[in-house]
Amino acid sequence: MSLEELRLDCAVKQKKGLHFILVSVVIWCAVLVVQLIDIPVLTKNLYTFCCTAPLLPLAYFVSKIIKVDFQNKGNPLTNLGVLFSVNQMLYLLIAMWVYPTVPEKMLMVIAMIFGSHLLPYGWLYKSKTYIVLSVVITIMALIIGLNFEAYILAVMMIGIEIVFSICLWIENKKLCA
Repeated sequence: MSLEELRLDCAVKQKKGLHFILVSVVIWCAVLVVQLIDIPVLTKNLYTFCCTAPLLPLAYFVSKIIKVDFQNKGNPLTNLGVLFSVNQMLYLLIAMWVYPTVPEKMLMVIAMIFGSHLLPYGWLYKSKTYIVLSVVITIMALIIGLNFEAYILAVMMIGIEIVFSICLWIENKKLCA
């Protein structure tokens, strides 16, 4: 298979990662709930980290519902997609530093890390949605995070992730048409 055929195979079999983006809506809803609770900011930050923990098992569950080949072992580019995600773990060290240092900005940093880590998936899945929304999420997280309360940022992320899901659904429809 050529590189382009492998990319197309990833996009089709993994539905351009739609299962992860759908689950991110749920994760950001949980983060919003945490942000609305009247508890100290350091506790909110801890609970926010905890909200992200079920991402992988929930994405696996959603992949079964929407019929995604979660592992796509026959395609070597799947490992590249995993590397794109694992790379985000290194960036979370920045968020861990922000956690006690500038705690009121930790959610902004997490949102920026989340947005920026999506960019390479634009190439992998041949997706304009990933490219555009990666940049939009990162810049909007910075602007909203600097100027508004964290719960506003969480609301924004929910809205963007819903739009993201719809755009990916449309891209997938066109891909399979």
